[in-house]
Amino acid sequence: MNTSRWTVCFERAADRDLRRLDPPVRGRVLAAIEQLATDPSTADLRRLTGRQESRLRVGDWRVIVQLNRSARQVVICRVLPRGRAYNR
Repeated sequence: MNTSRWTVCFERAADRDLRRLDPPVRGRVLAAIEQLATDPSTADLRRLTGRQESRLRVGDWRVIVQLNRSARQVVICRVLPRGRAYNR
């Protein structure tokens, strides 16, 4: 078992999404991202159909992420409410 953390990077859109969230929701989302960075294999990630991204559920919010396993990097693409998360 490898216990080293993964690097977390935020795309510009995800950073903007986080700034717009209410503080309690932002705290829950950031805590879920921290847990994801600790060990992505234990997170409730689901691969999105027909896309490279996966989604992480945080209540009614969805964190759209890409995992770069070779670089041990988690790229946060978007943080959106469930109803808007899957629209392209």
